[in-house]
Amino acid sequence: MTEQNTTAAEADQESAELTGAFDPAAFLKTVPHRPGVYQMLSGDGTTIYVGKAGNLKKRVSSYFQKDPGSAKTRVMVAQIAQVEFTVTGNEIEALLLENNLIKEKRPRYNILLRDDKSYPFLFVSTAEAYPRISYRRGGRKQPGKYIGPYPHAGAVKKTLRYIQKLFKVRQCEDSYFRNRSRPCLQYQINRCTAPCVGLVDEANYRRDVNMTIKVLEGRTNEVINSLVADMETASAELQFELAANLRDQIKNLKSVSQTQYVESGRGDIDVVACFQKGGQNCLQVFFVRNGVNLGNKAFFPAAPQDSTLEEVVSGFMTQFYLQHEVPRRVVTHCTIDNVGLIEEALALKAGYSVEIVQNVRGQQRRWIENALENAKLALEARLASRSGMAERQDKLRQLLELEELPQRMECFDISHLSGEATIASCVVFGVEGAVKAEYRRFQIKDVTPGDDYAAMRQALTRRYTRLLKENQRIPEVLFIDGGKGQVGVALEVIEDLQLTEIQVVGVAKGPERRPGEESLLICRTGSEIQMKHDSPALHLIQQIRDEAHRYAVAGHRAARGKARRKSVLEDIVGLGPKRRRALLTHFGGLRALQMASVEDIANVPGISRQLAQLVSDFFHEQP
Repeated sequence: MTEQNTTAAEADQESAELTGAFDPAAFLKTVPHRPGVYQMLSGDGTTIYVGKAGNLKKRVSSYFQKDPGSAKTRVMVAQIAQVEFTVTGNEIEALLLENNLIKEKRPRYNILLRDDKSYPFLFVSTAEAYPRISYRRGGRKQPGKYIGPYPHAGAVKKTLRYIQKLFKVRQCEDSYFRNRSRPCLQYQINRCTAPCVGLVDEANYRRDVNMTIKVLEGRTNEVINSLVADMETASAELQFELAANLRDQIKNLKSVSQTQYVESGRGDIDVVACFQKGGQNCLQVFFVRNGVNLGNKAFFPAAPQDSTLEEVVSGFMTQFYLQHEVPRRVVTHCTIDNVGLIEEALALKAGYSVEIVQNVRGQQRRWIENALENAKLALEARLASRSGMAERQDKLRQLLELEELPQRMECFDISHLSGEATIASCVVFGVEGAVKAEYRRFQIKDVTPGDDYAAMRQALTRRYTRLLKENQRIPEVLFIDGGKGQVGVALEVIEDLQLTEIQVVGVAKGPERRPGEESLLICRTGSEIQMKHDSPALHLIQQIRDEAHRYAVAGHRAARGKARRKSVLEDIVGLGPKRRRALLTHFGGLRALQMASVEDIANVPGISRQLAQLVSDFFHEQP
């Protein structure tokens, strides 16, 4: 149960209006000695920091002492124009509310984890007579066995392929399974035992399912011992073909267990390690379930400069585990503040006790060292990639004779099929690469089908008219995927909108349309350049151009599919879904409806004479 202290916020706002600055002394008089959450706001009302406290008065007051602490804190305090707080029942409620506010507000001085996607599981529908094993993401309401989470979809799909080879448990959709009259291709290639048509009895199929679950839970040796016993029994009873099949299954299982799983210990454990370099942070999380290492995932959370290792790990763990599956034990390599509070909050979410430990030995220590090494390699690779981007951008700057590195570049491309479903794409690149959140697509309307010039003019006009109206950032460089015609259109639009500061560059494909043979039309100098295929600047231009093409084609395919699913009857005003269905049912299809007279159409229940006339006119007026 929480309560918002609006009086404090109003008093603080009134003080700011009268004095022109935030008065911490007056504000602190209104802050209670109770647990809660506080928000620091800048002059434009943006939340720049969210924090929690067991004692709001004591914690908030610490920011306004003569020495508030680190340089990062001093910079943040200098930007505070307002402080709001919410009182909670206890500190655990404050921790949960803090996490929700950080996720919602994305304040710049908090550790920000950009990972709100749920993690995939393997699901076995054990409640069915012939269970299915499948990939599952999201809620876990359906009864059955859930195994995971896995760090990414690729790990799940790879595991599914191994399981198909080992135990041949079905992976098909239930609707497909129920409607089979003969075995599918999976049976033909020895990846399924065809329970859909009764080629395996329920008891033997259930045995394969149980072994599958045991292997996925890390009980591989138990399964191997059982298969060895069955093989010896089959051999003693002279069932040599069965014994050979069991022998091959044991061999495959041992091979898979050596490559796919790393069995070390028991229980559900996550191993979390962080490496810092160049002002960036990389956290590696290894997911261990029932003693099986399901894989690892790298995270690169945004953090303020001068954030300590402990601050990054603590902020990451709070946000990550309050949104995702919580293991019973989390192992990390550094000390975390308020570890008891975090454990209690995670236990409340999970429904069982959770332990966070720092000092470990043996196998868990080796896990930590491995996670740290992976975090270091991942961050160094990321930094190297960024330095490579900087090098390509600097070469581009030199090529275009710009005074500084371009902070924003945009590229347009047009995609259609013989004029159908024309889509224009706009992709945006910054100093760190693609800015996918700012990609845009434009559905081109009211132009002659196949007129790329008109389509380009419409897309550019709509894009930059809006940027000007909304006072948004204008790019320094504009790439156009096309030759002199498309570039000429771009220059006309730029001139009409008086955006002459934009450097327009055409990217024209070579005569054979092979990568590396592109020529660049530099509009500022009027020159046409044929670049060397190993030029870093050309590689960057190709990357941007290819991304614009990919984004345009994807949009075009989606639009074309949507258009082809649409009925022409939808264009008739007053003809809703029920009446369209009644017409098509009555006449047996669109062609018969086109041939029908007004009187025939009016005889359909629910169709008036006036509406029948509209339908008839619609078809007869079509070109």
